Amino acid sequence: MAKNEAEMNDATAQDGAARVYELGFHLDPELPTEEVKAAYAALRKIVEVQGTIVAEGEPLHIQLAYTISRQETGGRRDFNAAYFCWIAYEATVEAHAAVLEAAKDEKRIIRFIDLATTKDAARHAAELRELAMKAPEGESAEGDEADAELDAALESAAA
Repeated sequence: MAKNEAEMNDATAQDGAARVYELGFHLDPELPTEEVKAAYAALRKIVEVQGTIVAEGEPLHIQLAYTISRQETGGRRDFNAAYFCWIAYEATVEAHAAVLEAAKDEKRIIRFIDLATTKDAARHAAELRELAMKAPEGESAEGDEADAELDAALESAAA
């Protein structure tokens, strides 16, 4: 029976070989654009030193689905938006620990998530992001037709 790539990653990680990880993180939305780029570049450089980058998603300003609260020295801060970035990389367990430590120490990151993944999944995510970035936002012929049909149905139901 053949093992899938994730199972093979688990087995090789125990042998000290490299495996694929994905680090997704939110940067403070109040940072100036240059500071956002600098924070992303700094963490990316650490990842490059510790491993090999498989795929990545550069900072993109997004509205958060829920408020993230963080206690800081000046009091509590609530975030409803952030710059979202992600980096998928191949590294040893020790190198992975160094990347996580760097992410924990980076004060411009308001939250991060670390996942074990596969090269194929990371590359697929990068392809999907590219497609989403190319698609015009909110414009869809199918959506417009569906809206028109819904409006017509509501009008006929009200009459």
